[in-house]
Amino acid sequence: MLEIAAELGYADIRAHHAHVLANVGTRGVRLSELAARAQLGAAAASEFVTELEALGYLERRPDPKDSRAKLIFPTRKGRQAFKDAAGRVAEIERHWAALVGRARFAQSCDVLQEVLDGLFEEAARG
Repeated sequence: MLEIAAELGYADIRAHHAHVLANVGTRGVRLSELAARAQLGAAAASEFVTELEALGYLERRPDPKDSRAKLIFPTRKGRQAFKDAAGRVAEIERHWAALVGRARFAQSCDVLQEVLDGLFEEAARG
């Protein structure tokens, strides 16, 4: 994955960065929610977000619903990285579907999404 990121021009991304970026989304997320999604402690999530801010992929903005809180958003560079990664992921998924058949691959994706949804629900409950 990191090799692919480097080929796409994102050689500064590390595995822990990719894990955080994969859980940010585009609508803004609070650090506590990001940590839960990424299954990280708050301190680690904060450190990785700070690193990604320094690299230009993320930014913190005031939460319009709570002036004490911040939301984490991808920057223009971060959104471009998402777009570039999505194209490469689509290529990989087409290859995997060709190996096992589209229907089996789609079913596998559905099952894995159910697992992720369940993990997110567990994390949200504490």
